[in-house]
Amino acid sequence: MRPVPKGGSEDEAIGRSRGGLSTKINVGVDALGNPVRFILTAGQVHDVLQAEDLISGFSFENLLADMGFDSDRFRARIAEGGAEAVIPSRSCRSQAIPYDKYIYQERNLVERFINKIKHFRRIATRYEKTALSFASMLFLVGAMIWLR
Repeated sequence: MRPVPKGGSEDEAIGRSRGGLSTKINVGVDALGNPVRFILTAGQVHDVLQAEDLISGFSFENLLADMGFDSDRFRARIAEGGAEAVIPSRSCRSQAIPYDKYIYQERNLVERFINKIKHFRRIATRYEKTALSFASMLFLVGAMIWLR
């Protein structure tokens, strides 16, 4: 009889980062700053690994993202969809890729949304033990923000 493998913290989107145990909330928002998709990952998982899942199924003209999403593969995926990537280049690139700085200023909608969800203590401190219950609270908070 084979032993049943135990579920680890990686199954529950809990990972170790510089600040200790944490969960990263990858969020996509629309042009009004309302959430359209959430993806939970462990704290040490890089942003660009969830990038394609965040945008799949959506149509848009411009995709605004921070430097963490700067990769050739992701930029090619955005171009395939007929959209423009408004992403600043990382410093490790030998040739900086130009982007529209005026459109990029609208990325503050994502930061403002993250600030709004952190006002909910249950989200900011992650009281839930499982990723499913934490995601359900996150969806509830997202719905409350949509209704404002």
